[in-house]
Amino acid sequence: MNSLFEDLKTGLEEAIDYEKGVGKAKSRTLIIDPVKKYNNEEIKEIRNRSGMTQEVFARYLGVSKKTVEAWELGRTHPTGPAFRLINILDQGKENDLSFISTI
Repeated sequence: MNSLFEDLKTGLEEAIDYEKGVGKAKSRTLIIDPVKKYNNEEIKEIRNRSGMTQEVFARYLGVSKKTVEAWELGRTHPTGPAFRLINILDQGKENDLSFISTI
């Protein structure tokens, strides 16, 4: 049987045991850092430091080039998810993302 099926089966068996009072529930606590917000100058500096054009930066963030231009000019500002991705670039951790690859 495939791994997904086995994982689901194991999880359901653990849930049934817990409901019967036999097993112990597993839990994990995650601590999420607050979203860091960047101003227009910082966004442009991070993009340049990353070696990205506005077009590539826009594709990385899933927005249009016009949106990046507006951010860098200070006319508009990114939202939470974009700030998260910008923060990943700022920390130099972009290679940890599955949708980034080098040629």
